[in-house]
Amino acid sequence: MHDLIGFQRDLLYVVAGLDDPNGLDIKDELEDYYESEIHHGRLYPNLDTLVEKGLVEKGKQDERTNIYTLTRRGRRELEARREWENEHLKQSPQSFDIPA
Repeated sequence: MHDLIGFQRDLLYVVAGLDDPNGLDIKDELEDYYESEIHHGRLYPNLDTLVEKGLVEKGKQDERTNIYTLTRRGRRELEARREWENEHLKQSPQSFDIPA
């Protein structure tokens, strides 16, 4: 997971949070989060990288549509990342409380 760019980590989180999403489902979710358009030329090569790394599996929904699912390795990587984040947040002297 340490060798992924932030966009690829975000893709992992989105794939993990949706049930067998297709590329457009993932694209829509990321566009909501980033509040900007995600181009196909950015989305699909990064999804393919995650597939090549064994973090995401690509399957067929129909002749034209692929679906993506997190692999066991991908889930383990996300869990390890969450533990790492939680450990570092505990060590931070800064407060993460947002004032009202």
